[in-house]
Amino acid sequence: MVSFLLSRRAVLAGSMALACALAGQTAYAAPQVLRVGIMAGEDEDVWPVVAANAARDGLELKLVTFSDYNAPNEALAEHELDANAFQHTPFLDAQNKAKGYGIVSVGHTYVAPIGLYSTRWKSVADLPDKAVIGVPNDPTNEGRALLLLQKLGLIKLAADAGNTPTALDITENPHNISIRELDAGVVGRALTDLDGAIINTDWAKKVGVDIEKTRIAQETADNNPYICIIAVNEADKSAPWVAKLVHAYQQPNVRQALDKAFHGAVLPFWP
Repeated sequence: MVSFLLSRRAVLAGSMALACALAGQTAYAAPQVLRVGIMAGEDEDVWPVVAANAARDGLELKLVTFSDYNAPNEALAEHELDANAFQHTPFLDAQNKAKGYGIVSVGHTYVAPIGLYSTRWKSVADLPDKAVIGVPNDPTNEGRALLLLQKLGLIKLAADAGNTPTALDITENPHNISIRELDAGVVGRALTDLDGAIINTDWAKKVGVDIEKTRIAQETADNNPYICIIAVNEADKSAPWVAKLVHAYQQPNVRQALDKAFHGAVLPFWP
């Protein structure tokens, strides 16, 4: 009987020791590390806030910065990243089609209304005939620029042009506007040499464009398809960490960080 009691006590003691060890492993489990691609600039001030939110949910974010719009999707497709956050849906759709990527959107971040800027003219109405207007030359942003010019009544595009028209889709140009296609990172620097330029908000800030003084028109957020997103490889879209990452971004303190970093030039876009 004594031997049985001793054995039972030994088993119980061992079980308690194992339970404590497992509890310790749970309490001190290493965070899951995620590599997230972002663009250099204002997002570098926003994503540390996201990272702090994510840390409370067991994620450690390693932020990888890029200066080329094409590189983050390539890195994601090659599994050098777990996620990226820099693009809008039409850009991703065009990249998936052109490069054969299997990348999907998993959550919204913000909308950055593209704007028409000018250092020569105070309003759209002031633009002269034969004005030279610079636009980004990548397919989605050039299309976005031309759609804005159409909305402003400066040109008319073919009805079947969709979200990615080119200059070849211009069917009416009553003011004989000349479209100058330039790299997205160059068009803002060329502003003073042009009558106007349509510039992505992030590039306008990067090259020192005075947004408040030189923006003469911009997109609205209503029914805007160019909402920026968090993207992952399709194989990862249902992984538990994806919802945690999106949740870490869509928080009130990130709204505040966006407003501080972009000075109101972007609009948070989530419920």
